[in-house]
Amino acid sequence: MPEPLPQCYLNGEYVALRDARISPLDRGFLFGDSVYEVLPVFGGRMFLFREHFDRLARSLREIRLENPHTHEQWRDILEQLIARNGGGNCYVYVQVSRGMEYGRNHAFPAVVKPTVFAMASPLPVFTDAQRAAGLSAITVEDFRWSRCDIKSTALLANVLMKQQAADAGVNEAIIVRDGHVMEGSSTSVFVIKNGVLATPPNSHSILPGTTRDAALSLATNVMPVEIRSVSIDELRAADEVWISAATRDVLPVTRIDGAPIGTGRPGPAWHRMADAFAQLRQQLASTPAYTP
Repeated sequence: MPEPLPQCYLNGEYVALRDARISPLDRGFLFGDSVYEVLPVFGGRMFLFREHFDRLARSLREIRLENPHTHEQWRDILEQLIARNGGGNCYVYVQVSRGMEYGRNHAFPAVVKPTVFAMASPLPVFTDAQRAAGLSAITVEDFRWSRCDIKSTALLANVLMKQQAADAGVNEAIIVRDGHVMEGSSTSVFVIKNGVLATPPNSHSILPGTTRDAALSLATNVMPVEIRSVSIDELRAADEVWISAATRDVLPVTRIDGAPIGTGRPGPAWHRMADAFAQLRQQLASTPAYTP
């Protein structure tokens, strides 16, 4: 993975990322008492800004932490961060913790001063070889907590699942609960069978995906779309399987648990979706200003 970009934002200041420091008593460090958001930037323009920061606001409400900034303030903070790192294509990571108190108490502190952090990193590159062959995945049983809809930084289960995939030499772990597909360890999941696109519905077991929603909006124009439960048998018998994430758009999965999906190559529906996303990125990069 390439190194992150050099400038970050921390509690009202722009500083060198290597010099940024927080207290070891910060509740994000001690308890994972924090939430985060990730959004891509194309040509210096933030993609789906409103949707990503609506989701951040929702996550903050769910952990009973007041949003430290309005959407407009968040936009201004990130515009400056992107500009200080040279603009172009990248992605921004934002984290808000409940801050620190002098001690370690499970209950919320009486006075809260959130810790607000943001940094930028180069976007991952989907290589020509990956585009031709697609990605591979394994299925794993779900052992996460029951509020996966909150974009919490408490991601130990997801980290262990992603490492399980890495140990198996594949790109992603697709999470299964009671025989039904939830999502990937860091992605949303789609299946296509007989020209119909299906994806699991939002629930407490699934993180609402902003890139997922963008893909569904694009797909609605060209194919039937169903938001419903997807069984592991449907996943394995699909003509195509896709995963989506803010930093990677929509990518094809061509092998799961060692077996090919469909023809074992990226399918025609994914190629159309990839072209649609490319057009969307080009349109965004050519706009003169942000649209909050």
